[in-house]
Amino acid sequence: MNVDRVDRAIISELTQDSRLSIRELAGRVHISRTAAHNRVQRLISEGVLSGFAATVDRKALGLHVTAIVIVKVGDVVWSDLATALAALPYVENVQAVSGDIDFVLTVSAPDHERLSEAIMRQIHALPGVVSTRSHVVLDEHPGTAPGVMMDVWPI
Repeated sequence: MNVDRVDRAIISELTQDSRLSIRELAGRVHISRTAAHNRVQRLISEGVLSGFAATVDRKALGLHVTAIVIVKVGDVVWSDLATALAALPYVENVQAVSGDIDFVLTVSAPDHERLSEAIMRQIHALPGVVSTRSHVVLDEHPGTAPGVMMDVWPI
């Protein structure tokens, strides 16, 4: 699919606020409402836009501690383990990665005790998990989302 400057502007705007109306979106990217609607529908049908999501404040939900958990595994079917990891309470995200580690998890819990329990009793209990290394997140800052500023990205 060919994504042009206007498509990238639409992606950028929706990345920043997925609740924009077509009217507001069209005004921000300087095209007609019909063109904005058609482009959004095309981006959806071609899989460029795969969903619309809300950003959640973990602390407002009572999840005050977040950690990045590095997981090394042994002889296991990766997709099965990834599914099992993702199903655990407090595990927000599971990424299979290359290099000397196998999975990177984002785990958020109400407190250190429950975070420790999630890592030590739930993650370690899964067959195939050899070791973990945890890094508590002290602060977060969003980076540049896909579609934002793509005109300056090298291709």
